[in-house]
Amino acid sequence: MSYILFFLFGLFAANGVPHFVKGITGEKHMTPFGKPSSAQVNVIWGVLSFYIAFWLFTWASGYEYSIFPASLAAAGGVLVIGSLCTRLWSDDDQARGHEIR
Repeated sequence: MSYILFFLFGLFAANGVPHFVKGITGEKHMTPFGKPSSAQVNVIWGVLSFYIAFWLFTWASGYEYSIFPASLAAAGGVLVIGSLCTRLWSDDDQARGHEIR
């Protein structure tokens, strides 16, 4: 059973990378919603994938679930900084004359 959980951990962790990276760089990327989604949606999707991967890893490793509040706070921090990066690097900001040179 733990091998299956670790396999799923790998799937979710790897899936989170392109969504999070594309999102924080302000680019659209395909999500399961069927079309390229906004950068903000990709940041959320990436953080959710990382969070699911984290929980699969802790479950497969047999760690205690007392780390739930701390992991939720960490995910919130990643989501906040990811959202800020999304706004900084989005095409919408560059179209308004805030292009970074």
